[in-house]
Amino acid sequence: MAAVSAAEHGASVTILEKMPGIGRKLLITGKGRCNITNIGDTQTLIKNMPGNGAFLYSAFHAFDNQQVIDFFTRWEVLTKVERGGRVFPVSDQAKDVVKAFSKALEHLRVSVLTGHSVASVEVENGRAVGVLTKNGNAYPADAVILTTGGASYPGTGSSGDGYAMAQKLGHTITPIHPSLVPLEVAEEWIADLQGLSLKNVSAQVLANGEKIAEEFGEMLFTHYGLSGPIILTLSKKVAEQLNQKKEVSIAINLKPALARETLDRRIQRDFEKFIRKQIKNSLHELLPAKLIETVIDLAFLDPEKPIHQVTKMERSRLIDVITGLTLTITRTRPVSEAIVTSGGVHIKEIDPKTMESKLITDLFFAGEVIDIDGFTGGFNLQAAFSTGYVAGRHAAQNF
Repeated sequence: MAAVSAAEHGASVTILEKMPGIGRKLLITGKGRCNITNIGDTQTLIKNMPGNGAFLYSAFHAFDNQQVIDFFTRWEVLTKVERGGRVFPVSDQAKDVVKAFSKALEHLRVSVLTGHSVASVEVENGRAVGVLTKNGNAYPADAVILTTGGASYPGTGSSGDGYAMAQKLGHTITPIHPSLVPLEVAEEWIADLQGLSLKNVSAQVLANGEKIAEEFGEMLFTHYGLSGPIILTLSKKVAEQLNQKKEVSIAINLKPALARETLDRRIQRDFEKFIRKQIKNSLHELLPAKLIETVIDLAFLDPEKPIHQVTKMERSRLIDVITGLTLTITRTRPVSEAIVTSGGVHIKEIDPKTMESKLITDLFFAGEVIDIDGFTGGFNLQAAFSTGYVAGRHAAQNF
């Protein structure tokens, strides 16, 4: 988007791309469907960028979500709006988004040099004058835009190179952490639940016993721990607490819509219905089959116990587990598996209206290399497109 914007504003543009082709990370976003933006208003966009969202006010106004949609429409990618304001291509194909960029770049005569890995930004007298590639080739320029991405999914090319380049030029890099990343847990029984997806549950993050955050929606059990939309959203808070060496756990309420007394009455109705059965065979209308054995075990109940022998205290323990299935978080998955990287070039060293470095003239930043990150739902790509557009436009106007 930075290249498109710069070319549209009259610059002669070259992209130096270290991968064999463009858009590798775009191809895997949104599970291969590419959630290009979100239709929420500016306040919604800001609110869903917990990593320095206010820095993006100017960029979101300069190039908003409707302009993103219009851009793709212009290059024959029709879009649709789904749950939560998420915007996807009608085709559900991320490759169509990459094709749109390819067409735009070709139309605007942008030179795309693939397989060119940049080693450093060249600076003379406090201004960027070009870049040097790892094989020793120099590319002089009137302006340089650093759009190297974060450190997640290094196989797509975003392996953290930009942080080192910016730091070498004197920029501050705020600590890099995974954001939107699955979580690992200590409990070994989690492996029995692998592949189980839950809807309409709530999850609370507890740090040293204190509630830090809560989300409602969908989640997924994996062989190592927890994933899915609400877990990814909570993962930034989890990473922050773990970095502070706090004991972190997640408590899952499997029936958040029911008050404790209502849930108790529901269980009693089920017990009456299955009065002649054992407890292990009486919960299938309340819980997914895969969860029943685990819940009974955590409630310290005998699965073979006949329903008519279950005491009020035992029923209370069962409710405790259903409303507070608690797991100990040991760590996040590595940053290489994160959808988004938290941290990056410090926003106080970048002009939010132009994306130009405050330390080096004619050096610009865009996208995840900046210390900005958001939740799932199209917010991170909107931030990338908006900052790219602004950086490109202002880089082009500088000469």
